[in-house]
Amino acid sequence: MNRHDVRQIQQIEGYPCVTITLPTHRTSPQNKQDPIRVKNLVRQAGDRLLEEFGKREIASLMNNLEKLTESIDYRYLLDGLVLFVNRDFARAFQLPFSPKERVVVDENFFTRELVFALNRTARYWALVLSEKPTRLFEGVGEHLTEIDDGGFPMTHQGPGGERPLPGGIGIEKTTYRDERHRQFFRQVDESLKFFMADDPLPLIVVGVERYLSFFNEISEYRDHVVGTLEGSHDKTSSHDLSKLVWPLVQEDLSRKRQEVFSLMEKAMGERKVASAPGDVWRAAQEGRGRILLVEEDFHYPARLDETSGGIIPAEDVNAPDVMDDAVDEIIETVLDKQGRVVFVDNGQLKDHHGIALILRY
Repeated sequence: MNRHDVRQIQQIEGYPCVTITLPTHRTSPQNKQDPIRVKNLVRQAGDRLLEEFGKREIASLMNNLEKLTESIDYRYLLDGLVLFVNRDFARAFQLPFSPKERVVVDENFFTRELVFALNRTARYWALVLSEKPTRLFEGVGEHLTEIDDGGFPMTHQGPGGERPLPGGIGIEKTTYRDERHRQFFRQVDESLKFFMADDPLPLIVVGVERYLSFFNEISEYRDHVVGTLEGSHDKTSSHDLSKLVWPLVQEDLSRKRQEVFSLMEKAMGERKVASAPGDVWRAAQEGRGRILLVEEDFHYPARLDETSGGIIPAEDVNAPDVMDDAVDEIIETVLDKQGRVVFVDNGQLKDHHGIALILRY
């Protein structure tokens, strides 16, 4: 799951678009109830559709939904599941948090749960360098998912990889092999560009010392590398790899939090900090947001004040004109305007009412 996926889903229009969300379980015996809950929600979706359409009209949609649910491996779920289905599209995503159980039928897919996951969960890339093959993983919290797209996994096909090194007088095999490895990792870096351009997340690089050295030498993304794990992990499972990679991500998160508080202290002296949701909202909309700091569990239901363009707090979160969480809207605005977002522990921004924005000007 990445921002490209969310944008793709948000662009799909046309009634009816069915979204199903529910909490799931990682372990047995709790996960035995998950297939039953999915089946019940699918039935609920079908009943909702039959109130407006005939069976023939929704046959293709229901067929897509049934095929999608049949493809779910209930043994390996996270904390939540979301299904997006219409007549021409069907996609499922696992979530690292527990969403509400719901069925939504609308002109568009209900993507708030995905946006929440993108905004509130540590995300990163993990690149495992190897000849056979180099693998790319998307990290969401402690969970790694291998990418099978954009050229990955990628195998070194040339001499020194799938093909033997040439022999003969005058050929320095070590030099020749090293140059072929550099060429291979340039190809890896080129394929990585597709993912980093759309979702420039922190990067963890894994591999033996030689490969790490080659990658650091040739990569366009060395500045994105926040940690390295030395060793051969060609065949390490995503589950076992996550246990080794996640501590490196946590170290980086801790480092960034310390750095950002130092930056905020300096910015406060320069009067370049907005505090509290209303002021932060206005500054973010104006494109002034450099770094947004948010407490992990801070939420702020609000209404848009059409007169001032600001926001006002709302108590009735179910009212049609109320944003479930203005914080998510602020996060998206800051990111869209090339700012950064850093989550901090609860209570660390109590003097700023849970949220603060370091300003560009």
